[in-house]
Amino acid sequence: MATDKYIAALEISSSKVIGSVGIVGKSGQLEIIAVEQEKSADSVRYGQIQNIEETSNLINYVMDRIERRPNIAPREITGVYVGLSGRSFRSIPIDVSMALPDDTEITDSIIARLKANALEADIDSSLEIVDAVPRIFCVGKTETHRPKGMMGNQISATYDLIVGRPAIQNNLKRVLTDRLGLEIKGIVVTPLATGQIALNEHEKKLGCMLVDIGAETTTVTIYTRGNLVYYATLPFGGRNITRDLMALNELENKAEELKINFGNAIAPNTLSQEKVGRHKQSDISNYVVARAEEIVANIVEQINYAKLTEKDIPEGIVLCGGGARLNGMVELIGKFTGLKVRMATLPSFIKMSDINGQNMESLQMAAIMYAGTESADDDCLQLPPAQEPEPQVETVTEEKTAPRETKTTPDEQKPGFFGRLGNKMVKWFTPIGDDDEGEELS
Repeated sequence: MATDKYIAALEISSSKVIGSVGIVGKSGQLEIIAVEQEKSADSVRYGQIQNIEETSNLINYVMDRIERRPNIAPREITGVYVGLSGRSFRSIPIDVSMALPDDTEITDSIIARLKANALEADIDSSLEIVDAVPRIFCVGKTETHRPKGMMGNQISATYDLIVGRPAIQNNLKRVLTDRLGLEIKGIVVTPLATGQIALNEHEKKLGCMLVDIGAETTTVTIYTRGNLVYYATLPFGGRNITRDLMALNELENKAEELKINFGNAIAPNTLSQEKVGRHKQSDISNYVVARAEEIVANIVEQINYAKLTEKDIPEGIVLCGGGARLNGMVELIGKFTGLKVRMATLPSFIKMSDINGQNMESLQMAAIMYAGTESADDDCLQLPPAQEPEPQVETVTEEKTAPRETKTTPDEQKPGFFGRLGNKMVKWFTPIGDDDEGEELS
């Protein structure tokens, strides 16, 4: 990469919208220099955009604040890499093969044709294939992870098809392209991108599980022999615990505070009758423990669904996401599985320079941005076009004086992302129900 390039990324989840800008240096290292976020409330549910206008406004607020940063202005964000996730996303294993002439050398084009065959697989018509991730290749009768350069008359492979409802991707395009005029530089499957930066090669080769506990969904990806072998999205997360606590006659914001400050996933040896405000500590504990154990039980059950055992993932479980930060969650998962459990951290090859990003759950956002660095051919940010000087009309006077220099304020020089939206907004639509994830918005 000859020069530094600016990368912009968006993570649109059920709890928040995070926007960020980073610089990819000549060495390829990523430095994140600006991060902003807004709570998304109910405009996004289970990872899918439910309200086009509200989500557009949230993204506008985030982008506008980023563009006004001194280290960004007067550049404008013109394109983004965006993360893709949702409760319908999962993996479907499929086997494909191709016959070849005798003693054919396996090339990139042959591997690409094999992947194209996988992408054309016949699946449930309510789903679309987003990507095909190779698990293992076989050239002749020899298994390999690196088939290029091998010789044979047949090549086959097991791919994990990443599938989801078309509405998720279509609604993203409606917001970003149609409403906001942003170019989508690339769509990244967030859980897979997170696995690339949160897990090391040693863990993936020996076998491990990555668990991302979000607000309304929990994604589970399992790796063995260096490859993805299982991917599923569970329709619950940290917000389920919060809503359980609302049964104590509290609004969601207050229930969230109770969960964070006084909740613990591990049941106490003795129930305390002390009060937290007007609530018994024991009542808070009962709600939190019951739901946390249910979430963890479903996470652990994914090992069986993957037709694996705990012995197949000796490197244990790596946790990320806001829901994973609940007090006692790491210990509870370790207690259920007997495996070692650790929290994911930002890797050393990604530098977080913005203090905002250091104080928030930004791993997934960083993963989306890092995935974009591999395919970034041009900047996501552009300088505004130079303003042409107005023609000066000369008048004949007795004494000719130089025209006065007119200075504009920064806001006049650069209208900001929200101002550029202009008249693109339309009347808000009727949000769809929680169970209608497959419905597209018009």
